[in-house]
Amino acid sequence: MRITDLLKKEAIELGASVSTKNEAIDKLISLHEKAGNLNDVQAYKAAILERENQGSTAIGEGIAVPHAKSESVKVPGLSAITLPNGVDYGAPDGKASDILFMIAAPLDGDLHLEILSRLMVMLMEPEFCADLRKAATADEFLQIIDKKESEKYPSEPKEEPAVKQGYRILAVTACPTGIAHTYMAAEALEKAGEKMGYPLKAETNGSGGAKNVLTKKEIEECDGIIVAADKNVEMARFDGKPVIKTSVSNGINKPEELINKIIDGKAPIYHSDNQQTDVSDDDEKESFGRKVYKHLMNGVSHMLPFVVGGGVLIALGFLIDTLAGNADVGGDFGYTNPVAAVIFWIGKAAFAFMLPILAGYISQSIADRPGLLPGIVGGYLATTGATLSSPTGDDSAVSGFLGALLAGFVAGLLVNLLKKAFSWLPKSMDGIKPVFIFPLLGTLLIGVFMLAINPFVGFINIGLSNGLSSLGETSRILLSIVLAAMMAIDMGGPFNKAAYVFGTAAIADGNGWIMAAVMIGGMIPPIAIALSTTFNKKKWSNEELKSGPVNYLMGLCFITEGAIPYAASDPLRVIPSCMVGSAVAGAVTSLFNCSCPAPHGGIFVFAVVDNPLGYLVALVAGSVAGALMLALLKKNRTKKETA
Repeated sequence: MRITDLLKKEAIELGASVSTKNEAIDKLISLHEKAGNLNDVQAYKAAILERENQGSTAIGEGIAVPHAKSESVKVPGLSAITLPNGVDYGAPDGKASDILFMIAAPLDGDLHLEILSRLMVMLMEPEFCADLRKAATADEFLQIIDKKESEKYPSEPKEEPAVKQGYRILAVTACPTGIAHTYMAAEALEKAGEKMGYPLKAETNGSGGAKNVLTKKEIEECDGIIVAADKNVEMARFDGKPVIKTSVSNGINKPEELINKIIDGKAPIYHSDNQQTDVSDDDEKESFGRKVYKHLMNGVSHMLPFVVGGGVLIALGFLIDTLAGNADVGGDFGYTNPVAAVIFWIGKAAFAFMLPILAGYISQSIADRPGLLPGIVGGYLATTGATLSSPTGDDSAVSGFLGALLAGFVAGLLVNLLKKAFSWLPKSMDGIKPVFIFPLLGTLLIGVFMLAINPFVGFINIGLSNGLSSLGETSRILLSIVLAAMMAIDMGGPFNKAAYVFGTAAIADGNGWIMAAVMIGGMIPPIAIALSTTFNKKKWSNEELKSGPVNYLMGLCFITEGAIPYAASDPLRVIPSCMVGSAVAGAVTSLFNCSCPAPHGGIFVFAVVDNPLGYLVALVAGSVAGALMLALLKKNRTKKETA
């Protein structure tokens, strides 16, 4: 279903006269009623207001997309208005909203999410929004949308034989964070399939869940499946089909090669049983290091919400206590004021789950669901410092992040060993093994292991923490420079992730200055490129210039991957330029003694950073330095190259 199927001419009003957010909502609802989309106007309005109470649906740059699912919706649909002067809709950038779409969706299905996704992608293009603002009639407004939607989402062939010998290929893409690489791989594969003449559909397993999900019929009729993923995806559905399993980076960089392997019949048949066929890409048999990386990132991705939520709440407790004048109370700082205390201890509760969740999901990645409980228990014992002589905990034996990592990997391996040890049991016991035998014995074994190992790992952990805390100013600056530059080397790859994991571990030990350098280092590359595309247009192709402004938003949101297409087109000039910018920013954060309690969020967590003004200076300095390096290193494009 397309946007123009849901947006009727009578549900559009251009140049509407409203002066407040509530009036705009009423106007959009009245257009839905006029189009016959609603059963109960008041019930639908209540659903819209409930959604707005959770947070404004304005996305900035003059755009707002209010939406709701409700049983009061008779027919799924859209309404739209343009406002000459705009209204204050609570946009994050503070700008008035002058283009508003309202999505009405019934309770059965996620239609509103699909349409919202399409609208968001299209509305990210300034030229498209400018055309909508200029539209003089509803017909012209619909034509603009239809043209853009046809460009972005061309119609799939209906019941027609596929071109070039009927080959049809499916793909699944996924990365640990599910933010950028997932969608870049899907787009690269789909474009390559279109270019080669083989229709290809890619399912994305992103942070918001699986999108463009492959159907049973599509799987049955396809010629092969490419799984480009750095985390586990549902594989049982591909039983008996040719499957190539590879990294998400190969999906981005080698789409034609992967498609050719399916076409040439070189993909092995996948069997979803205990003796699974190896379907890894023959050119990159999964190495030990890559397996460790996948398991580690599975734990880190599940740990992140606890670190972000807990860290920000703890920082807010400190902020409120400071504003209340309690900055000099000593050990009770952060929870002296009653309001600060509530927020602080809720944050501490969330933070306490960080290491058990890390260990649990590393173990689950290795041993599947039976590994979850042993991993979580092992991670918890690492936080308490439990030993054989002191099972309730010993502060000198707290093994922290290192202990949790060890617990996760050892717990997973122990459960896998238990699976082999009990493989002799009859099939009638298969139901009880994963829910009773493996978790029970795995938890007991990892518990004894952690009690024995905690004193030794705790000694190392405390030594490292004390060493970082006691670093002199020069050493801190050097380490900040190195970590920030690492974030720009491969922009989401192993170097980037190594620096990031080190930063999150440092937060747990109270060294937030490390995370400050890591986050700012990851924000610089997209912003530096965006600045260059804005002020040095001769350095870039027309296609790169069109996408450049989006990198401002990606950089501010700490999505380093926005710089990847630009780095891939000219790595010898772009990557060093971004590294210089990130290194400058890292040095400035250290000079200004900035400290960041949250490992994600970008500009949205600047308020809880120690010395936010200095952090903002670091962001500007690094971005400008990176843009200047690009101006020096990159050559001007010829007219032929920019076409």
